[in-house]
Amino acid sequence: MADTGDYIVIKANENGVNVIGLTRGTDTRFHHSEKLDKNEMMIAQFTEHTSAIKIRGKATIQTAHGEMTSDE
Repeated sequence: MADTGDYIVIKANENGVNVIGLTRGTDTRFHHSEKLDKNEMMIAQFTEHTSAIKIRGKATIQTAHGEMTSDE
């Protein structure tokens, strides 16, 4: 598989942060999910299959475009 997208880093700021990968194509679907506990980190990549990543919960997200924190 070719490198098709940017990486993001997600750090959970509370227990139970959900990270959900969404598919590309005419029908957007959930294709993968992870649950992170406080201070756990995940590195995710946009690929030919992943067009979006949904993050539910308090987390810090780092991208090539900057760093953001989800609201409380």
